[in-house]
Amino acid sequence: MSAFSAIGSGEQDEEIDRDAFTPGIEPQPTWCPGCGDFGVLKALKGAMPEVGRSPDETLLVTGIGCSGKLSSYFDSYGMHSIHGRSLPVARAAKLANPDLEVIAAGGDGDGYGIGGNHFMHTARENHDMTYIVFNNEIFGLTKGQTSPTSPKGHKSKTQPHGSAKDPVRPLSMSLSAGASYIARTAAVNPRQATEIITEAIEHDGFAHIDFLTQCPTWNKDAKQYVPYTDVQQSEDYDFDVTDRREAAEIMHETEDKLHEGEVLTGRFYVDENRHSYGQEKRSTGEMPEEPLAERYFDEDYEWERSYDLLDAHR
Repeated sequence: MSAFSAIGSGEQDEEIDRDAFTPGIEPQPTWCPGCGDFGVLKALKGAMPEVGRSPDETLLVTGIGCSGKLSSYFDSYGMHSIHGRSLPVARAAKLANPDLEVIAAGGDGDGYGIGGNHFMHTARENHDMTYIVFNNEIFGLTKGQTSPTSPKGHKSKTQPHGSAKDPVRPLSMSLSAGASYIARTAAVNPRQATEIITEAIEHDGFAHIDFLTQCPTWNKDAKQYVPYTDVQQSEDYDFDVTDRREAAEIMHETEDKLHEGEVLTGRFYVDENRHSYGQEKRSTGEMPEEPLAERYFDEDYEWERSYDLLDAHR
């Protein structure tokens, strides 16, 4: 085990439980009563023991918004980034230390709006991390403005006459961009949420979870996202999660039905055969096999400069 405990983590045999991810001096959550964000925190804490990772082996990067507070209530390495920028921070950490379990989290405005470009390219490059998007269909922290996932006609302080725009389709957008694990769950389904987060973390590649989090304070239209239907448990939905075309069809139907009053949740697409970005870079020799982060603890390491590593343009 090196000076940085998240490197060489495979040597650790201690049993991890969910309480290990609760801060010693637990801060009082400032989420509103009934907020779906509590469901994300509970599911994430429940998933970590199943994954077998300790707080010292985990990094949680959050954006701005109500969802950004997640890193304050979850005991691990953490970074509260700026609006829409959790993914590039998480990507850099994972590339520098592949042994670190990296989880990024943000709201629908943070992830699908302000950080939409990072979402698209992180999925396209298939970085090995989990991205949980708290989708409550509004900007919650700034008091309920219309967000990218707000349904057409939704009235808010920024759209008093109703939004004239169709909402983004996060599942379809994720698939077309190139994510290799795509799922949707909801705070009202804690068992499924824990299972999906566990699978996403164990997946080798970019795992995107669209997590429906009700906002009873600022988005009363969305209510509690119930009743919900698990597409893996229902006889009405039979599709192959490894088939992109079938996944695209069920995603489109799922995104239509959400605004018609029916909530479909579950796994929608899984590709276990595609290499992650880090694996691709190491296979071509553009990244070293040993973690770059290890070099910070090696006093004898002779640092290279980029101009020593790259051939001059001819």
